[in-house]
Amino acid sequence: MTSSTRLTGIFTPNLVPLDAQGDIHEAELRRYVDWLIARGVHGLYPNGSTGEFTRFTVEERRRIIAIVADQTQGRVPILAGAAEANVKETIRACEYYHSLGVRAVAIVAPFYYKLSPASVYAYFAEIGRNTPIDVTLYNIPLFASPIDVATVQRLSENFERIVAIKDSSGDIPHMIRMIKAVRPNRPEFSFLTGWDAALMPLLLIGCDGGTNATSGVVPEVTRKLFDLTLAGRLEEARRVQYDLVTLFDTMIYSAEFPEGFRAAVELRGFRMGVGRQPLSPEQQADLSTLSRTIQCLLSEQGFTDQPVGGCSTSSAPPVNPTEVSAIVQSVLAELKRHGLA
Repeated sequence: MTSSTRLTGIFTPNLVPLDAQGDIHEAELRRYVDWLIARGVHGLYPNGSTGEFTRFTVEERRRIIAIVADQTQGRVPILAGAAEANVKETIRACEYYHSLGVRAVAIVAPFYYKLSPASVYAYFAEIGRNTPIDVTLYNIPLFASPIDVATVQRLSENFERIVAIKDSSGDIPHMIRMIKAVRPNRPEFSFLTGWDAALMPLLLIGCDGGTNATSGVVPEVTRKLFDLTLAGRLEEARRVQYDLVTLFDTMIYSAEFPEGFRAAVELRGFRMGVGRQPLSPEQQADLSTLSRTIQCLLSEQGFTDQPVGGCSTSSAPPVNPTEVSAIVQSVLAELKRHGLA
């Protein structure tokens, strides 16, 4: 039987700190877990896209979940990323994570090969028939075969263990169509969004929560947005959503994902180490500049000090007095030529 507790709230996609050798920094990961829980996240989501699951070995992925589960000790539910390269390994991951006592697993649709909806359904049906643990479908069309509405509806109706979907498309009408199709027959089915930039509107149309990367950096803000929205304090929630979008856009679009988020967590006091994706010297320089920008954004919210030299109050370039004088003289000369000065 599945758990009767619906997955709700903010599940933080855990980043993984690395030591000087590039291995999992267990002590820092445990400290990070405690910090997130203390700041009010509803659950944890290790081995997701933000956690760079494809950059770790099978053994490392299992170790990450084991560390998080041991440190959490049931204080919050864990949604463990369980996607592997094939269905047999994915089911083995489901079995192992079940043995660790995690609440549910999240499984992305098959990646690398672009599959038809019929093949996507068959893949999840095989998992649904064999998993000992509740399953959250993970729709991220940017990286994997999409899970369409009809497939979600069929899977929800045919497999009790499939209890939720995490959608990272950011497509609000798509989420509305899924909720409309599934909820009448599966009222306990959960809908989670992975797109921070639309968290408030998606909550308003019926989502139960989100797996939001910003909650790994500013868990206080993401949790506040969730609480304000559900309390109907929409004007306050709107202001928080606007601030969150600025931070989210800066971290996700200004560097190779998820390097911007790793840099931001460093600014919150954690030793994240060098990521496993090699960066060119130019990218490293850009990341250093991005880190300063993020520090300024975090300092505006009171989460860190301003960087050395302070923060500019404007995005405009600094003014050169000599250039300004030359422009003024040129304009005056042109006015005189036309008899206007």
